[in-house]
Amino acid sequence: MAYSQPSDIYVDSQLELCVKEILSFIKPSADDTLKRQNVLKELARALGTDQSLIGCSLRPFGSFISNLYTKWGDLDISIDLTQSSSSPATRFRKINILQKIAWALQRTGVASKIEFVRTARVPIVVYQSKYYNINCDISIDNHAGYVKSYVLRLISDLDERFREFVLLIKEIAKAQQIVDPKNGTLNSYSLCLMTIFHFQTCRPAIFPPLKDLYGGRIVDDAKGDATLKQIEDSISAKIASYRSRISGQRNRSSICQLLISFFDKFSGLGSMASNYIISTHTGQWKPIGINNIWLWKSQRLFIEDPFELTENAARAVDDRGLIEISQKFANMYRRLSSRSAPMDRTSLLSNFVRPEIRSMGLSM
Repeated sequence: MAYSQPSDIYVDSQLELCVKEILSFIKPSADDTLKRQNVLKELARALGTDQSLIGCSLRPFGSFISNLYTKWGDLDISIDLTQSSSSPATRFRKINILQKIAWALQRTGVASKIEFVRTARVPIVVYQSKYYNINCDISIDNHAGYVKSYVLRLISDLDERFREFVLLIKEIAKAQQIVDPKNGTLNSYSLCLMTIFHFQTCRPAIFPPLKDLYGGRIVDDAKGDATLKQIEDSISAKIASYRSRISGQRNRSSICQLLISFFDKFSGLGSMASNYIISTHTGQWKPIGINNIWLWKSQRLFIEDPFELTENAARAVDDRGLIEISQKFANMYRRLSSRSAPMDRTSLLSNFVRPEIRSMGLSM
């Protein structure tokens, strides 16, 4: 599997300037963090108006906890019922509670665009905070989501380029309309895992295989805050050891070089997907036939979830979506790696940033 190594890649100066400008624009400020904290308080007050919801606790997860969110990132919230019940909630009970949450939001008037998605694999209430203009997804007892987000934040300490790269690739994927699981393309979590995999398969590698940071099953092992703290201590120690070990041969590639090689690596995703799994657990392309569990799944793209090894993080990707993802990655690679056609800011922004974000201050 030959593809360009980042350090060998020529980068146009206009691309460097544009990427720097985009990152500066989309990174959240302290005020953006405060807004999300206030949304959580706002939601807690709304839930407090329903006697049956008192005792439930709010726990954010997703990109806010992993610190991989942009100014406009959604806020994922888990309503933790473990304090009010000794046994896991049934799907029926979760739907019943979500319905009450939707009513509380409507009654208190703090939310707009309230939608109750009860038929989803994980039922959720989706809404937008009227005052803070932040989109929120509420689910029940999403322990796995919280643990994964928590560990992703730890992993980002491996290298300062990881967070910037994830923010950039997520915005580009949105601009290219290939991060929409409802329409058969990627989700944000898959893009994070693809970035980790890219960092593992560069030469020299930036990240180790995730099994080298923690050999167990993280979601199953993290039964509470105490065990999660033990996992954090173990991973942090492994990260410190890894960083010390590679200090003399550290990968010095720029964000732009990493971006171009990312598009190169995954431009052949359409053909690779029928035979290989993207495995961040082992840090390599893994043959699908290595485990029968993958052969039984009628899914088009496999990105192994390193924290729940039998789960496919890219299960929503369909045939049309996979073709579209591959084509757009290939087009981006050809465009960014070409020396014959000089780059211009207008073209780069139109490919890298959504129109609604450009209209907020990134003028063409």
